[in-house]
Amino acid sequence: MNTGIFHAGWFSNRFVNRVLHKTLWAVVLPLCTVWNIGSAVVEHRAQGTDNSAATSFAVQTATELPTQWQGVPLRPLALGDVEMRFARHFPGTVARMTDGSQVLVLRTVVRPTRMLHPASDCYRGLGYRIHSEQLEVQADQQRWRCFVAQRGAKAVRVCERIEDAQGQGYTDTSAWYWASITGQSHGPWQAVTVATPLIATASRVTVALAPILTN
Repeated sequence: MNTGIFHAGWFSNRFVNRVLHKTLWAVVLPLCTVWNIGSAVVEHRAQGTDNSAATSFAVQTATELPTQWQGVPLRPLALGDVEMRFARHFPGTVARMTDGSQVLVLRTVVRPTRMLHPASDCYRGLGYRIHSEQLEVQADQQRWRCFVAQRGAKAVRVCERIEDAQGQGYTDTSAWYWASITGQSHGPWQAVTVATPLIATASRVTVALAPILTN
């Protein structure tokens, strides 16, 4: 075969060849574009997976569950309806424990998020009436935000606070959020919610002597 004739015929400036060349480029260029886009999408998804895995690992690493509360041993509990509402779309970990008389819920995040809602929002969403809200300094000399959540004859006294990696505490989620995004507070952060079951009567709410409520 005469390659010179082949090359001359293929690359010669003929109408048919010009049409073939344009057709070939019209097919090849879109394929290259699709290939580049596909590669970019795969790389982006891989990076997203890596970032998600890294965030998940960081959250798990940052979550150190206490073994006791105020000198009393803790044991883990399954998440109840309130905690499931906490955990919905929550970008962190949620753990539920009890010392036998009250329930502790620990929510941990490693980055600022608007999904760290106050406990009162979750109780309201489940039909509880919120009253007796106040700030108080408890025996641990830390400031807590407390309230009573009541639904029919069922009532709990709830106290909560958010603590950062340096031990600085917040009783307001908005104050914590702005402090965290402006660099005044550094994570990981842990929101501690303590719920003590109460007995609701017609005129008052008293601390229950019955076993702890499980939901």
